[in-house]
Amino acid sequence: MIKGKTRNRTYRAIYRLLDRVSPVPFDCGMICGSVCCTAAADEDMGIYLLPGEEKIHDKNADWLTWHTQSTEEYDFPESWHGKVSWIRCIDPPHCPRSMRPIQCRTFPLAPHITEEGELTLVWNDSDLPYCCPMIEDETELDPRFIQATLTVWKHLIRDPLIYDLVRMDSEERYED
Repeated sequence: MIKGKTRNRTYRAIYRLLDRVSPVPFDCGMICGSVCCTAAADEDMGIYLLPGEEKIHDKNADWLTWHTQSTEEYDFPESWHGKVSWIRCIDPPHCPRSMRPIQCRTFPLAPHITEEGELTLVWNDSDLPYCCPMIEDETELDPRFIQATLTVWKHLIRDPLIYDLVRMDSEERYED
């Protein structure tokens, strides 16, 4: 597996911090039928774990399927060499909320490094096979969620591999 510098205890602390916040003061899945989770049932959707994040997940857990994929075969930063973990929930949206990966926890926001090198948050603009009403309507998000998400990504990009991923995704936004 690709080796990042982010430690298990850092990931656990990040999970605990993000457990205390939510984008809106209610289950946002109520407005869309949990589309970001349930779309996975109809599509071959899953999520890549960040380098090292796989260490805090149980590969034998019965709620997900676990795959490894080569960084050379997919669109990852040039600094990434080896294998990455890709997981998929077996029964969305009934996955353990406490085990959601970081990129699920910080959705609908995405980290973005400006051309000036500043980390900001933007609406997730990934090519998704569904429409997120919060993104479409630019719903006002809980300021505590925004602050926690920014804090998390500031810590995560200290890892050069994660920085390279955020930078690559950001540069793709410059082109759009």
